[in-house]
Amino acid sequence: MKKMLWKSIVLSLLPLLFAGCSLKSHYYVLSNPSAVTAQQNLRGLSIGVEQVEVPKYLFKREIAVADSSSEVSFLPDAAWAEDLDAGLSRRLIAYLQKRFDQPHVYAYPWELEKQPDIKVKVQISRFIAQRGKVYLDASWEVKDLKRGKTVAKLFHKEVPTDGTARGIVAAMDRVFGYLEEEIARGVLQLR
Repeated sequence: MKKMLWKSIVLSLLPLLFAGCSLKSHYYVLSNPSAVTAQQNLRGLSIGVEQVEVPKYLFKREIAVADSSSEVSFLPDAAWAEDLDAGLSRRLIAYLQKRFDQPHVYAYPWELEKQPDIKVKVQISRFIAQRGKVYLDASWEVKDLKRGKTVAKLFHKEVPTDGTARGIVAAMDRVFGYLEEEIARGVLQLR
């Protein structure tokens, strides 16, 4: 009888134990872009930014690190405070608004009758820390919907990190900033 009582107590406490193990104590978001160094005025133009596409391993809230070229693990005490695809899209929109002194930069598609003048699309294929660096591989496209002109490029950049969760997020912030600037130059090529 005592054995059954202990067994039922242990079984009832197991879910609490596992729930406690999965709690994160540090949550991260990518920062908003600060003031930009070079600003061009594109007043009168509207820009639509599609949701940034990310690899499936970034759909989890945990911060992913690559242990090898084919093995991914997740930091045990750190998580994203928002979905990374939504956070990257929000940040890119804020950057383009500041860079072009342009309030008419929105998530695309939007509920307006009018199409944007320019549409931005970003697909990330790798955004992860591995062996002291954060890697960002992506393709991006900027399209002038009125004139039919397009600028599309592949992007690859790596920046150092100290390997801590805070260091990895800071490096991701930095490397995504390089991508934002390259996309802004693509917008300018269409003008």
